[in-house]
Amino acid sequence: MANMAPTLGIGVSPLSALQPALNFDPVLLLKAQGVKVAFFDVDGVLTDGGLLFSEAGETLKRFNTLDGHGIKLLQQGGITPVVITGRDSQALRTRLKALGVQHAFFGTEDKRPAAEQTLAALGWDWTQAAAMGDDWPDLQVMRRCAFACAPVNAHAEVRAVAHYVTTARGGDGAAREFCDLLLVASGRYVDLLGKYAR
Repeated sequence: MANMAPTLGIGVSPLSALQPALNFDPVLLLKAQGVKVAFFDVDGVLTDGGLLFSEAGETLKRFNTLDGHGIKLLQQGGITPVVITGRDSQALRTRLKALGVQHAFFGTEDKRPAAEQTLAALGWDWTQAAAMGDDWPDLQVMRRCAFACAPVNAHAEVRAVAHYVTTARGGDGAAREFCDLLLVASGRYVDLLGKYAR
């Protein structure tokens, strides 16, 4: 049998020709430029919004690894992720610790003061902030941020104030879309992709 040279699969490019597959509207990217901090809700954003309870009453949550890696990439790209959630659970705290998230507020229904406290501590303001939420408690933060995002399955009022509505559902890659968009807008996406694709 004749020797056959290896071939690249469909859609695989040589390293020298690496081009990102993602494309976002330039108007959105301009709006998201300069973002230094990204606020995240949890239920309905980092999870699918479902609540599972063990027999002992412990809350169980399902997290998406795409979303988790997006949060890690944000930090590598110089954008600080901040979680503000109305609930608290050991599962959530364990997940955020694994992702290296240093700023988190638990059991916080009134999210605006927590966001303002974080901005003041970090020395930034609303013009340098982005937020992703899915329900009414997220509106006060989203409406003040320079850039707001919502999962496609968010409440209608939240989608209405979002600059970008993801194609993915909450807990199923929506947060990763948000992270990717912020990284493209910051100019760091290609560099970070290159580190994984070499």
